[in-house]
Amino acid sequence: MKTYLVGGAVRDRLLGSAVKDRDYVVVGAQPDDLLRLGYKPVGKDFPVFLHPQTREEYALARTERKTGRGYHAFAFDTDPDVSLEDDLRRRDLTINAIAEDENGGLIDPFGGVNDLRDKLLHHVSPAFAEDPVRVLRVARFAARYAAQGFRVADETLALMRQMVQSGEVDHLVPERVWAETRKALSEPTPSAFVRGLRDCGALAVLMPEVDALYGVPQRAEYHPEIDTGVHVGMVLDMAARLAPGDALIGWCALTHDLGKALTPQDELPSHRGHEHAGIAPLRALATRLKVPAEYTVLAELACRLHLLAHTAFELRANTVLELFEKLDAFRKPGRLSQLLLVCEADKRGRLGMADTDYPQAKYLLELFHKAAKLKAQPLLDRGLSGPELGAALREARLRALATTLPDAKRILQPKVAG
Repeated sequence: MKTYLVGGAVRDRLLGSAVKDRDYVVVGAQPDDLLRLGYKPVGKDFPVFLHPQTREEYALARTERKTGRGYHAFAFDTDPDVSLEDDLRRRDLTINAIAEDENGGLIDPFGGVNDLRDKLLHHVSPAFAEDPVRVLRVARFAARYAAQGFRVADETLALMRQMVQSGEVDHLVPERVWAETRKALSEPTPSAFVRGLRDCGALAVLMPEVDALYGVPQRAEYHPEIDTGVHVGMVLDMAARLAPGDALIGWCALTHDLGKALTPQDELPSHRGHEHAGIAPLRALATRLKVPAEYTVLAELACRLHLLAHTAFELRANTVLELFEKLDAFRKPGRLSQLLLVCEADKRGRLGMADTDYPQAKYLLELFHKAAKLKAQPLLDRGLSGPELGAALREARLRALATTLPDAKRILQPKVAG
């Protein structure tokens, strides 16, 4: 029985990145061998065990055979005769098919070390095409490593296109599409995930509402990048820069402009009302992918309210208060900051605007803090209750905003050149 460190831990060490999880492959063993040593079984589809002390995962070396459509349709063989190379051959990318023995020696039968050096995401073998999840995983790895100069190998991209054309990608279940999307939105360059899916045709299958944004023009004076799909990619990357690892903000960035794909041709490049038109496709996408309610709620708010936040300096006190109320910000104050992160990403995710300021955020937060200081207790002490209490508290907040608004605007609004 021999044990090897495999996969991400070896890849990350070679890249000089922090190693988060360590996974091992055991060659020449049967389940009973590990059970006798105190390992705890956890695998459902094939034997995986937890080390009795470290709790790290140890999987028996295995091969797999395609038995039908989709990523569940596989039969596994974990016979002790399965070699390390057999096990590595079933993996997705060469950079994930490198093993390390107990002495630190590398076993690299498929050229993963060279592909790390050349910054290539390259499939291990033609068996790649048997698992549609790998289309998502390659795009996700592109989102992780694009900033380091990695790209998808031409041959791998061609294979991904074949998988889309053959209908293999149609068999992906919503939960897995969402799981990989959520992870990709947490990566440094999530636009590479969207671009990778679009380059192979999978975006039109899995997220047609997003794919429809490409080729839709916007007004050049507001969007020098013109193309709405390009803009959304820039917003995604800016969101990752402003809120690193925050998939919730990333999801809002991805979906905030879906309504622009529905603008009638004779109205282009203007998009009047796109913030309202975008709700229906957003809900359709979120329902199909079974997106968690927390993501759907905030994304709808961002879609509906981002233009209002952009025009903050033009708003009257009552409209500002309505913005806070639509967010339910007095009960959930974090929502305003989340919305403003999405709005800042939207403003700065445009050609030539990456380093511009977004003073609207500071302005609206200043107003909110003023209004949120007012509490119900003094009104309760006066004997108010029910609707009367709510109306009085709202009126007090409105007066506070009306009083604060001119000073805040004077201090925080940027001067406009004549």
